[in-house]
Amino acid sequence: MKNESLLKTLADCIAACNHCAGACLKEEDLEMMARCIRTDLACAAICTTAHSVVAGDFLDNYGNLLQTCAEICDECANECEKHDHEHCQKCAEACRKCAEACRAAA
Repeated sequence: MKNESLLKTLADCIAACNHCAGACLKEEDLEMMARCIRTDLACAAICTTAHSVVAGDFLDNYGNLLQTCAEICDECANECEKHDHEHCQKCAEACRKCAEACRAAA
């Protein structure tokens, strides 16, 4: 399948962001975690869109979408790296990998 590696990386990022958002909701200081939760959800949303477009091969050129996805993944990684929670660190790692893969494919 074309772009199989990119699709897996996007799927891994979606899963990590959704897991992180859910775990952040269980933290004691929700106010402190609010931005992390919002960026997790935004990142999962753009990665889901990118995954759908790439998997469906809907467009001849989806470079701009992948570039935007990479930028949002970077923003999410930056936010998650501010927190010491294991789920945040794993999410940041998945987001960094996804940003790199999106830029390479863009």
